[in-house]
Amino acid sequence: MTGPDQEHVQKLLARIRGGDGEALDELVPLVFAELHELARVQRGRWRNDVSLDTTALVNEAYIKLAGQPSPSWQDKAHFMAVAATAMRQILVDHSRRHRAAKRGGGRRPASIHELESALAAPDRTIDMEVEAILLLESCLSRLATRNARRMRVVECRFFGGMTHRETAAALDVSEATVKREWTLAKTWLYREMRDSDRA
Repeated sequence: MTGPDQEHVQKLLARIRGGDGEALDELVPLVFAELHELARVQRGRWRNDVSLDTTALVNEAYIKLAGQPSPSWQDKAHFMAVAATAMRQILVDHSRRHRAAKRGGGRRPASIHELESALAAPDRTIDMEVEAILLLESCLSRLATRNARRMRVVECRFFGGMTHRETAAALDVSEATVKREWTLAKTWLYREMRDSDRA
């Protein structure tokens, strides 16, 4: 998105920051294709759980975003990063409900190899079992308490499917910082997931 459309998005984001509740309704159609692609990538990571389709995920993310008090999205990259986080939370909550409903029936343990493959290739759609995603979510929660920026890099790169450059823009840091934090975050997550897998 360039030119007048990009300028219009920036103006809408400024209106949202100013408290204009209707501006989000104008913004979403302008970025809907990108939100839909983001939802498709995230949705594609969940295997054997088809009750929440891509369009439903976009709609639920919109409701979650619209319910935020005083949003302060600075630019489109920041908005998309927040949308990716909202989608991740929705899918994790959905998976937890799905797992609780099954009460362990047919569950298989999370595979550390599956998680390692998924983290090694964040730009590819790699579907994962619910248990693997929930293990990753648990490790991410621990990472957030240790290093919030690294956790945000994982959210953008893995869940948001963003490039290093897009992640740097969303987090307002350098591309070199994103690359370093991504490497350190993956190393820490591998270790945490292995420890959880052995427990």
